[in-house]
Amino acid sequence: MALKFIEAGVLRVAYRTYGAESGWPCLLGHGFPYDVETYAESAEILAEAGARVIVPYLRGYGPTRFLSDAVPRSGEQAALGADMLALMDALGLERAVLGGYDWGGRAACIVAALWPGRVEALVSGNAYNIQDIAHSGEPAPPEQEAAFWYQYYFHSERGRRGLEKDRKGVARLLWRMWSPKWDFSPEVFERTAQSFDNPDFVEVVIHSYRHRYGLVPGDPDCAAIEARLAEQPPITVPTISIDGDSDGVSFGTAHHAARFTGPHEHRVFEDAGHNLPQERPEAWAQAVLDAKAMAS
Repeated sequence: MALKFIEAGVLRVAYRTYGAESGWPCLLGHGFPYDVETYAESAEILAEAGARVIVPYLRGYGPTRFLSDAVPRSGEQAALGADMLALMDALGLERAVLGGYDWGGRAACIVAALWPGRVEALVSGNAYNIQDIAHSGEPAPPEQEAAFWYQYYFHSERGRRGLEKDRKGVARLLWRMWSPKWDFSPEVFERTAQSFDNPDFVEVVIHSYRHRYGLVPGDPDCAAIEARLAEQPPITVPTISIDGDSDGVSFGTAHHAARFTGPHEHRVFEDAGHNLPQERPEAWAQAVLDAKAMAS
């Protein structure tokens, strides 16, 4: 494993690499509130299987930085997708196996949906992660609404101040709620929590959870991508989607199957919560290998 930096799009991206430079490219994205540590074990497994694994810190996390103060600190889905595509371009990756969950899964789904020629295969935690912002005002079942408390909290200035004041406390609570069967140690949490000290973390997170409900405008440079995502485009590349059966924020996504019009398989990881790659690294790595084989 090595930590590297590269200018890609509007960011100076910090990323980890695993495996030989000559390996088949595999790009994996983490979610909120996690970081690259989520793939520490599964990436090693994939590297041993011949992959060149690239795991970037997303915008607002860890050592990744914006190249200009003038760039909006957007956390919208189009920005995340644009970041992933820009990183592929900067690294010279014509095609890659993409994987992710939560924010990273959303970025991977966007690239797979809008630029399928760049994607060999996809592994997506929580399945079709592209937001339907136009219908974000439609209520969900009460249990799901309760699980989204943090999103509504971030809609308020009280929530912004709460996240600014105690980033680690908010994140630790979400880890416990979203993965109730994952007995993570304080040391494991602290290795990731350092990434929340990024100076843009709060602004990016708050914008993400406000934009997805149409409460704030997006980055004008991302408007064309958002317009395409509003059409809820299907994903045509070979895909394995995954849920954890103990996920405290996503209550199952098997019903997303119709969004995948290419080869598709849905899996459920037993006793796993939201942070699928870190809770079940062997099973995650196997899903990546199986998705690549599906594409052959």
